Amino acid sequence: MDLAFKLVALVVYFGGMIGIGLYAFRRTKGGEDYMLGGRQLHPFVAALSAGASDMSGWLLMGLPGALYMSGMVEAWIAIGLTIGAGLNWIFVAPRLRQYTQIAGNAITVPSYFGNRLHDRTNILRIAAGLIILVFFTFYVSSGMVAGGVFFQSMFGGPYLTGLLLVGGVTILYTLFGGFLGASYTDVVQGLIMLVSLIIVPITAMFVVGGPTAMFASVREVDPSFGSLVSGGTWVGILSALAWGLGYFGQPHIIVRFMALRSSRDAKYGTIVGMSWMILCVTGAVFTAMAGLAYFQQNRDVQITDATNGESVFLDLAQVLFHPLIAGILLAAVLAAIMSTISSQLIVTTSALVEDIVGGVGVKLGDGAKLWAGRIGVLVVSVVAVILALDPESSVLALVAFAWAGFGAAFGPIVLLSLFWRRLTMAGAAVGMISGAVVAFVWGQSWGAEKQPLDVTLGLFGGEHLYEIIPGFVVCLVLAVVVSLITPQPPAKAMVEYDDMLDSLATGEARDRSSEEPAAA
Repeated sequence: MDLAFKLVALVVYFGGMIGIGLYAFRRTKGGEDYMLGGRQLHPFVAALSAGASDMSGWLLMGLPGALYMSGMVEAWIAIGLTIGAGLNWIFVAPRLRQYTQIAGNAITVPSYFGNRLHDRTNILRIAAGLIILVFFTFYVSSGMVAGGVFFQSMFGGPYLTGLLLVGGVTILYTLFGGFLGASYTDVVQGLIMLVSLIIVPITAMFVVGGPTAMFASVREVDPSFGSLVSGGTWVGILSALAWGLGYFGQPHIIVRFMALRSSRDAKYGTIVGMSWMILCVTGAVFTAMAGLAYFQQNRDVQITDATNGESVFLDLAQVLFHPLIAGILLAAVLAAIMSTISSQLIVTTSALVEDIVGGVGVKLGDGAKLWAGRIGVLVVSVVAVILALDPESSVLALVAFAWAGFGAAFGPIVLLSLFWRRLTMAGAAVGMISGAVVAFVWGQSWGAEKQPLDVTLGLFGGEHLYEIIPGFVVCLVLAVVVSLITPQPPAKAMVEYDDMLDSLATGEARDRSSEEPAAA
């Protein structure tokens, strides 16, 4: 009977996601709509979509599990991510929204790089597109694996069935709904995650006797739980904080900024996005504490994942609530996984159609881009599913590099392109490639002891410096140096930069790509 209730909740959830995708399908008329929502994304939608597509299952399983096992020293990564997300919304969002429209109405991150830096060779655009295509295909695959494993552990069904169900539903609403479908479902998924991370810890806290009793039980289990430094090293803390640097270069996050109605929406988006993130992270912290207290007081009940503690949220949901409610709460984990998959599918497909195909000279009309985008989603999805057939596939080792690689390769270029008019195409190309290479080599050479999917546990046990730090620094320094020793950007690029600054005051931006360049 318990299983039946959980399956009912799962069917309702899947049906809702498909329904939202079909609604978005009716609002998607062309290629720009499919890849960027026609630049008419409400800031509330953009904020929740960015948060949900960013956090994945880490927020409900990884973070509570790490805190459950090791205490608040594991919170540094959450602190770094929260700071990074806030800075991204405040400084990057308004400028990127305006500049992507001014610089040739770019609808992808690689096309923005190419247009902003007036790269007539399309080398920068194609290289960035290939980086996105390769690593996000693996990233999507890892999300499908997570969905299959979750289904297997929670419902007792075959891994392949779970993989095909989770992957199939996500592919379906993304295939038809495109960017809007992914964004609208992200809103629902983000709200499910938020409500779950409020209800579960609060209920558990009162079950164990209230806040005072909970804190007492936590201290009994781990007297140093509340310490932010106990068991940590300065290298570990710095590495954890450095995860926040990755935000500036994550295509599936910053593309939400590009889709805003205007730069003025960024302020509203900042408030919504950061409120959601702070509440969710706080909920994850209290989930860990309530879990410690509950299992300390109820020694006859055992946590399922005694090794990593990552089942603490799932276990509390199942022991404290009616099976139907528990099924809805468990859907929060699927929501986190699926929101990330859908967002990455859209960005990957956009890079394939807009930047790689378009970069080699194939011109597609708006209608053709729409259907090419749908075909691209299908192709990337099939490849990702094939890679995910083996739940132990080594492609999962690339997930940590994907965050570090994008952050190191794209992050400094995004920041320099928005805040430094002197950046050149050569500087951006050298910096981008060097940042990615350094992040990869550093991670392979000095990070062998680090578990690739474990972003928190074990992070403080060694002296490994997270590869995003050297990669980011190398990209930034080389981009600046090469830009200074190469000819300055064309006059038109300078005019566009000034237009971007002027447009921030009015919230209005216009594409100058068809106009004649101004005199030097």
